[in-house]
Amino acid sequence: MDGDLLIAPLILFTVIVAPIWLILHYKSKKQVSQGLSEDEFAQLNELIRTADKMGQRIETLEKILDTESPEWRNRDDNKQ
Repeated sequence: MDGDLLIAPLILFTVIVAPIWLILHYKSKKQVSQGLSEDEFAQLNELIRTADKMGQRIETLEKILDTESPEWRNRDDNKQ
């Protein structure tokens, strides 16, 4: 009788859940192996451009600080 209670959930799992699980698993594996989509590639390039702009701005700010306050770099070292 205890075995009868397990048969129905086991059948439901093997008929409904397991195939859906396998399909979704291999679908996600296929997407990963294909690499970046066009949208993802465009987003990545935009992030690279933004990071480059930020790097240039940081360099400019450091040059300004070096000119106006030459000891600014040493102040942080003394606080630690």
